[in-house]
Amino acid sequence: MYQDYKNVEHVKPGGLELKDRLVGVQRVTKVTKGGRAFGFSAIVVVGDENGVVGQGLGKSKEVADAISKAVEDAKKNLVRIPLHKGTLPHEQKGKYGGARVMLLPAAAGTGIIAGGAIRAVLESVGVHDVLSKNQGSSNPHNVVKATFDALLQLRSAETVAKQRGVSLEKVFKG
Repeated sequence: MYQDYKNVEHVKPGGLELKDRLVGVQRVTKVTKGGRAFGFSAIVVVGDENGVVGQGLGKSKEVADAISKAVEDAKKNLVRIPLHKGTLPHEQKGKYGGARVMLLPAAAGTGIIAGGAIRAVLESVGVHDVLSKNQGSSNPHNVVKATFDALLQLRSAETVAKQRGVSLEKVFKG
C-alpha cells in the first residue's frame, strides 16, 4: 500500500498494544433491479501512540462487521512514523484526491490543533503538539489518506544525515 514512499518501515502488529479509533462510518447504497441494497463502509485508524500507526477500510452489510474488517485491514498496514520530542520533525504537506493536509510541528504544551479525521490519525501516532490545516475536501477517507501521505514523507534528522552522507551537526548547522 505504501510502496511509493521511501524510508517506510512496516511494522508487524504482534506484541504491540494497539488502540483503534473509528474515524467514520458511511451508509452506502447499491441500486439493483430488485431495489436498493444497503451496506456500510467504515474507516478506522489504529496505533500504539508511540510512532506506529495504520489505517484500514472495511465494508459490510452490518456496522459492527464493517468496523472489525477495518481494524483488521489497519493492522495489516502498520508503519512507523518518526517523532521528535512529542511533535513532528518538520513541516509537511500531504495530498490525496481533493484533500490537502498541512502539518506543522508545535512547541511543547500546544496540544493537537486538528479536526476530526486528522486528529484521530495524529493521536494514534502519538503526537502531542502539532498544528494542522485541512484544505479542499473534507471527506474523511481522503483526509485520512492525505494525512498518511504527509506522515509518510517525514524524515528524522538521522535519516537525512545518513542519506546525505554527512554528520548530524552538519544537517542542523548547514
